[in-house]
Amino acid sequence: MSKKNKSDKETGTQKEFLFSKRNYQIMAGGILFIAIGFILMAGGGSDDPAVFNEAIYNFQRIRLAPTLILIGFAIEVYAILYKSK
Repeated sequence: MSKKNKSDKETGTQKEFLFSKRNYQIMAGGILFIAIGFILMAGGGSDDPAVFNEAIYNFQRIRLAPTLILIGFAIEVYAILYKSK
């Protein structure tokens, strides 16, 4: 029979998070960029299927929103690789 592992209080060791507080703050910023990008990309449809709405091709949906999403993913990669001092 094997012995059960002792709890952290009994052994005196503490579990550490994988990332520091700063990493999580940077990750939150990246998630915010991604969320804003998806919000800007939404909409532009038409209520009537027989009518085509040109708003689907505006600058906000074609250029700005995908750029914000890519910037958000780049921030997420940076947050993962960031090493606190």
